[in-house]
Amino acid sequence: MIFKTEYFESIGLADIREKVARGERLTAEEGLRLFECPEPLAVGALANFSRSRMHGQRAYYVVNRHVNYTNVCVNACTFCAYQREEEEQSGAFRLTTEDVLQKLASSPAVPREVHIVGGCHPKLPLSYFEEMLSAIRAEYPETVLKCFTAVEIGHFAQLEGIDSGEVLKRLQRAGLDMLPGGGAEIFAPRVREQVCPRKLTGDQWLDVHRKAHALGMKTNCTMLFGHIETREERLDHLIRLRELQDEHHGFVCFIPLPFLTENSALRIDHPLTGLEKLRTIAVSRLMLDNVPHIKAYWVMLGVKEAQAALKFGADDFDGTVVEEKIGHEAGASTSQGMTREGIREMIEGCGFSPVERDSYFNSVEEQC
Repeated sequence: MIFKTEYFESIGLADIREKVARGERLTAEEGLRLFECPEPLAVGALANFSRSRMHGQRAYYVVNRHVNYTNVCVNACTFCAYQREEEEQSGAFRLTTEDVLQKLASSPAVPREVHIVGGCHPKLPLSYFEEMLSAIRAEYPETVLKCFTAVEIGHFAQLEGIDSGEVLKRLQRAGLDMLPGGGAEIFAPRVREQVCPRKLTGDQWLDVHRKAHALGMKTNCTMLFGHIETREERLDHLIRLRELQDEHHGFVCFIPLPFLTENSALRIDHPLTGLEKLRTIAVSRLMLDNVPHIKAYWVMLGVKEAQAALKFGADDFDGTVVEEKIGHEAGASTSQGMTREGIREMIEGCGFSPVERDSYFNSVEEQC
C-alpha cells in the first residue's frame, strides 16, 4: 500500500520511486531529497523494496568473536571514549598473543569469524601482528580472520617505514583474510579536522581498501554519523564508497554506525533521533546500490532499533560478538554478546527468516 505511485506523487518522490523500482542509480541530489523528505516511512519503504529485491525475507547473522588487543592509541580522536594515551594510564591494556588465544578458546562456540581491532599503539611492531595472526590461523584453520582497520594498516606502515600495500601482503601471508570497515568516520576534510585530525585522510582510507581489493581481499566499510557532519557530507561519504566499489567490487557489507554521546568528549547540540538513524540506514541502502549488504549493528543501535532497521533496508544483524569494548566504552547499553538462538529469535520476531552465514555471506547449512 505504502509503495503505491500515488502516495509518492503526493510527497514529491514519484520520480525517485520509479528509479528505485527500475533499479537505477540515485544521484546526490536525490539522496538529499530522501534525507529531507518529511515522511521517513516513505524512505524506509523504498529501502525495504530495494532490500527485498536483493535478499527477499532473509536476514543474516554470523557466529563471530570480537577481540580488542589494545586501547593505547596515538590518534586521540575527540569522539573516542575507548582510547588511552599510554600503557601506564588507568584502564589501559595490551594483550599478548596468548591472551588473544585464551579469549578465543573461551568463546561459547568456535567462531566462523574473528574480528580483531585495536588502538594505534606507538610501539607494537608489525611482527607482533604477524605472530598473532599465524598463531590464530594454526589454532583455527577454518575461521575467517577479519582484522585491522585501514587506519591501523596505515599506522603499521608508518611505524615500519613501508607502503601500506606491503603491510597488507605481509599480514595476508600470516593469515589475514579480510579488513573490517572501521576508521572511515566521515570522509569530508572539514569533519576529520575536528573529530580525528591525526587519522588517515578519507583519501588514504579509501586507498588502503583499494590496495586490499587489488590483492583479492574482501573488506567492509563504515560511516560514523550523527555528530558534526551534515547530511550532504553523509551523502558525499556514501558516494565515494560507491565509486570505489565500482572499481573492484571488494566491499561486502556497509555498516552505518550511530555516534554514541554518553562518554565522548565531543559534544553535539542535537543528538540523533531513532528515526534519523533509520532514515540514514535507508538512504544508505538506496545510495549504495553496488554494495550487497547493509548491517544493522545491534551493539550500537540497540536490539530493538536493529530489528526496525531490517525494515529500513538492512539485511544483516551482525553476530554473537561475545565481548565488545569500543562501543560500550562510548556508552552502548547493549549486552556484550548474544547467543545464536537469541539472534534467530530477534530476526524471526520482526518477520524475517534468519540465515547463518560466513564472513562472505555464504549460507552455512547448520541446524540450530
